[in-house]
Amino acid sequence: MSYGDPNNPYGAPQGQQPQQPGYGYPQDQGQAPGYGYPQAPPVSPYGGPAAPTTMPGSVGAARVMMWVIVGLQVVGIAVFAFAAAALNAAKDEESLKDDTAFQDLVGNSTGVIWGYVVFGLAWLVFAAVLATKFKNGGNGARVTILVFAIITAVLGIYPFILVGLVHTVLAVLVAVFVGNANGKAWFNRPRY
Repeated sequence: MSYGDPNNPYGAPQGQQPQQPGYGYPQDQGQAPGYGYPQAPPVSPYGGPAAPTTMPGSVGAARVMMWVIVGLQVVGIAVFAFAAAALNAAKDEESLKDDTAFQDLVGNSTGVIWGYVVFGLAWLVFAAVLATKFKNGGNGARVTILVFAIITAVLGIYPFILVGLVHTVLAVLVAVFVGNANGKAWFNRPRY
């Protein structure tokens, strides 16, 4: 049996008038008239569904949130550095030189604040590097971003409770958006 054979049950319908739009079954653009089967989804050469060619919206939002975290880190580092410098300046003030309790408090807390500045600077650089990995990074970058976001969320809760609330919310959203199916598909896509 051939395609043009009138007895072929799989061939084109014979002797029927083409349907006019608006009558009978709706027809999509790109489909042959009279056939209502949807097209199969694209398949990658490696089998399975095709990899995304553009960054999904949720992954793009996670990248923007990472850059917002970087910006908040810059603000936090500036505040902590200003506070440490102000405490150092107050320590040398004549009216407070005789106050031993103040001098002990300033001596202990200044080092801790400078430690926060150094840690915040390292965390800022790490966040900036990870934010640049969204475009070309593989699954290792995805896992690293997930771990970074989870640790950032925990650090946002303790010890920086009030200031870290925004960090916590952003970090949780980054973890969710990178960890979902769209994030997995984007970071696991083949690179040619």
